[in-house]
Amino acid sequence: MILDSLTNLSAYEAVNPHFAKAIEFIKGNDLSKLPLGRNEICGDLVFANVMEVQPKSKEEARIEIHRRYIDIQIPVSGDEVMGYTPLCELPAPDYIESDDAALYPAGLAARDYFNVKNDQFVIFFPQDGHAPAITPVPVKKVVVKVAVE
Repeated sequence: MILDSLTNLSAYEAVNPHFAKAIEFIKGNDLSKLPLGRNEICGDLVFANVMEVQPKSKEEARIEIHRRYIDIQIPVSGDEVMGYTPLCELPAPDYIESDDAALYPAGLAARDYFNVKNDQFVIFFPQDGHAPAITPVPVKKVVVKVAVE
């Protein structure tokens, strides 16, 4: 997991062969004006999901993992608290291949929680269990999905 300021995003270009496309998209767009839903970047290799997450408590948040994609998550309209638990500390997941996701039951607390401001980003890798969208008010956010290779 990586948490950093958007001004430092380019420093992570070498993390994955597709990060350059993701970073170009993030820097080249006003993220607050992107339409909700899937925004195409480079087919299934890199795309952005834009959503408005509804208020959720830590107890309601569900830890999730992905195997085929790395998430670059950016809250756009406000701060968002996220939970983190390394995959090695979680029970074996019921992974759904077609969704590239395993969702753990609500109430399973994350090991750590942190605040992500709207001038920051967080990168979650397949080994990072994460519980996003913990917020008292709706927050628009962008999740850029980058294929693992």
